[in-house]
Amino acid sequence: MDWTHPDWESHACRMAEETVRPESRWYQPLANTPRHLFVPRWWTPTEHDGTRVYEVSDGPADPEGWMRAAYDGSRSLITRVGPHHADHAKPDARVSETWPTSSSTLPSLVVLMYRHAVMADTSRVLVTCGSGYGTALACQRLGDARVTSVDVDPYLVQAAAERLEAAGHRPTLEVCDVTGDLPGTFDRIISTVSVKTVPASWLKALAPGGRLVTTLSGTGLLITADKTDDGGAIGQVAPESAGFMRTRHGDDYDPAPDDTALWERAQHADGEHISTGLYPVMRVSDTWDVKSTLELTAPGIDHRMHVGQDGTRTAYMLHPDGSWARATATGPRELPVVHQGGPRRLWDELDRIRTWLVIDGDLPVNGAAVRITPDGTLTLARSGWTATL
Repeated sequence: MDWTHPDWESHACRMAEETVRPESRWYQPLANTPRHLFVPRWWTPTEHDGTRVYEVSDGPADPEGWMRAAYDGSRSLITRVGPHHADHAKPDARVSETWPTSSSTLPSLVVLMYRHAVMADTSRVLVTCGSGYGTALACQRLGDARVTSVDVDPYLVQAAAERLEAAGHRPTLEVCDVTGDLPGTFDRIISTVSVKTVPASWLKALAPGGRLVTTLSGTGLLITADKTDDGGAIGQVAPESAGFMRTRHGDDYDPAPDDTALWERAQHADGEHISTGLYPVMRVSDTWDVKSTLELTAPGIDHRMHVGQDGTRTAYMLHPDGSWARATATGPRELPVVHQGGPRRLWDELDRIRTWLVIDGDLPVNGAAVRITPDGTLTLARSGWTATL
């Protein structure tokens, strides 16, 4: 592939200037790494006939659009949806909405994760691969010999290896489920995929005094933790929020359970409990702190939202245990009528968390202390509140 676009360096330098200060150790890696090389094609979410879909974007077919997309430091580029690689898609391909399974993470977030890792010049690091762009940044910063990059997808590892070599890098690359055994011992483990809890294998692979940086699935929580003498780790929730695709263990995520009957009840049933909500309807999926707290107290809720042409707002909550809630309000500032059914009152739990936020001004997930035992049990704690994963 011809990646020698005549103007890519100026785009990369502009992105570096917008992302970090010139004296940052990450300025030169950002300015000297050809991100467009790692994302020649990507999936763009859009609508077709009223339905959410992904359409393939081809960089070489639109060089200027390629440069704008690749060197937008605040933009992730989705390179795989479900089992569909953008590299393999036909021109003008379109895929029905499904879960993205790989991307080139927005550069500003990659650098944020690396900064939280506090890498020394001699650090041996393990990073997650994806497109290979984040791996290239680590190679620019530390040298190829100190960087190991893993991904569960053999094609992604192969493609990343070829593109890294074209950019002048040859780190160690492995096809590996990052939640399983890791290929070595590392001073830093930085995961740009989210995990339900920290795998015990990470603690085994982390050198004494080493640090791990990751996010927790279903939340916006970015955590850092340093290895302790007992083989566990302690740290805290970072002040910044972040979200990544969750780990998968094969070609695609496991199929979601069939919730057709539960969705039908949530839309139409009266339920066992009808009340007036304490607060206007909110789009929970767009909030970091409320969503994170709710995920820790009642993990696995599916949130859906519908806004009618007349301004009516209806939020739905569905849980695999059969609990559901439907809250409908006539406008964005009106209190909703809430219907709930199943073993738990999901909307009541949401209102409880929002009351906590109103009274205290924040939620205890913000800045919580993190403790991880050697077996991977993770506990968050702050101001008398705890959650264990």
